[in-house]
Amino acid sequence: MLTAKVTVDRDFVIDRVDPRLFGGFAEHLGRCIYEGIYEPDHPTADADGFRGDVLALVRELDMPVMRYPGGNFVSGYQWEDGIGPREQRPSRLDLAWKSTEPNLFGTDEFAAWCRKVGTAPMLAVNLGTRGPEDARRLVEYCNHPGGSELSDLRRANGYAEPHGVKLWCLGNEVDGPWQMGHKTATEYGRVACEAAKLMKWTDPSIEMIACGSSHRHMPTFGDWEREVLTHTFDHVDYVSIHTYYGNGEGDTPSFLAKPDSMGEFIDEVVCTADHVAAVRHSRKRIMLSFDEWNVWFRSSNDREKRKIKDWELAPPILEDQYTMEDALVVGGMLITLLNHCDRVKIGCIAQVVNVIAPILTQKGGPAWRQPIFWPLQQASTLGRGTVLRALVDSPKYDCKERAGADLLGLSVVRDDEGGLTLFAVNRSLTEPLAVDLDARSFGAFATASHEVLRHDDLLATNTIDAQSTVVPTTLAAPTVDGGRMTVVGMWCG
Repeated sequence: MLTAKVTVDRDFVIDRVDPRLFGGFAEHLGRCIYEGIYEPDHPTADADGFRGDVLALVRELDMPVMRYPGGNFVSGYQWEDGIGPREQRPSRLDLAWKSTEPNLFGTDEFAAWCRKVGTAPMLAVNLGTRGPEDARRLVEYCNHPGGSELSDLRRANGYAEPHGVKLWCLGNEVDGPWQMGHKTATEYGRVACEAAKLMKWTDPSIEMIACGSSHRHMPTFGDWEREVLTHTFDHVDYVSIHTYYGNGEGDTPSFLAKPDSMGEFIDEVVCTADHVAAVRHSRKRIMLSFDEWNVWFRSSNDREKRKIKDWELAPPILEDQYTMEDALVVGGMLITLLNHCDRVKIGCIAQVVNVIAPILTQKGGPAWRQPIFWPLQQASTLGRGTVLRALVDSPKYDCKERAGADLLGLSVVRDDEGGLTLFAVNRSLTEPLAVDLDARSFGAFATASHEVLRHDDLLATNTIDAQSTVVPTTLAAPTVDGGRMTVVGMWCG
């Protein structure tokens, strides 16, 4: 049997986990909003038209923050279209996703949904086709208590209390040519700086997120972050970072190793941000908002496969059906986020329902958990506390993605009561992997539980007719001997 040795010490600390690391993302894309979050005719819908079954499942994920309304959608969005009486709201062509947007669900509805879920809204402003004043006006509408044009408009629309939105994204992926209002780093840096100034002058308590690169392989990556932060450094708190991984080549060993690249990506953005701080002789540190991440590759051409016509309302696009293999990679990505919690303070899996999401729904029918639901739920509920810097001696393997990848992916979290949670992924396709844990600095301890997510078929999935094919199982808790413990992780398939 293969064995990895792990040593943890109570004094070897990375940082405390910001709970917002376990956030979500809801965009006006496909069936995320309509038939996902909002379906007034659904049997479980409440008085606001929100699906009760989806509310319950999102609560299970315990997401402290939720990004909205995009994504690519926000770069053409006029937020005023989504407030006030629904019968007076216009339908618009959404150029980002070639869909029709009816604007039946907007900022106020999203804030109300967040309150019911128990999450905090994280709003993105349109810096593609609009500018600083439009962004500032949205802050006034959402956060000013009253006595001004826009705060009184919110009150007239039925929301007497401010929404109190504290996190704001200054646009989305503006470095991408596919984006409405695509800009150079200098063009975006200037408009983002002015937007941040006006928004913070309207509400000094808010935090701002500048757009980083759309992904690590953008030709402007690195230079983009440096130039944008050169302009915005004094006015923003975070820079965004996005990544998606896939296995279109059917190379499972490489797919399982991709979360290691996620860690390198984080390190590179941190280095660039700290370079800007060094040039400015500043002790300020820009943190990271990893506000789009997931596995995504199966649905890239589903518009053609499904014969979806342009300008449909809520077309069923980007509805990846996730597998056990995908859940292992998502688990690895969560481990990477935890192990970088000193600089990554916000994380948003993209997205929360139907669109590349842990939750799927049928119109008028049930909602169910995809395999990737489970690692997210376990990390969110058990990963609160302080991440320890574990010393890992793992067997290696070579793959196309990288040479010498660890078979063991691992993060160790100490909760506020002193308990330890180990999150581990065994990347071996053929053998069990024993984890020999040395935690003697914690004194005598006992194991509380041992949960495993696995399936003999890496392509196993959960469907509307078989919703529990891939679910966690509880195993016998391993024994402890003198501050040491050995846990056996089963092979992947």
